[in-house]
Amino acid sequence: MSECKLDHSYADVVNKLESQKSFLPEDLYGWVQHYLKEERTQDLLNELFHLLKKYDLVSEEEREVRNNRLTMIVNN
Repeated sequence: MSECKLDHSYADVVNKLESQKSFLPEDLYGWVQHYLKEERTQDLLNELFHLLKKYDLVSEEEREVRNNRLTMIVNN
C-alpha cells in the first residue's frame, strides 16, 4: 500500500468498513466496528482506511496480510 498524505475522517472509515462488509470475515468486521465505537487517533483512522480500501479487489494473500494487521490493531 502506498503512503497517503490525506487524513481520513471517522465517517470515511466507517463508510469504507460498511462498503467492504460483505468481503470481510464476519468476526473481523464486528471487531473493527466495535473498535471504532471509541475515539481513535488520526494515524489509526488513516491506517484502517487504507487496510479497508479496495479490500474486495486484492488477492487472497493480501487479504490475509490485511486481516492480520486489522486484528493486531483491534486487539491492542
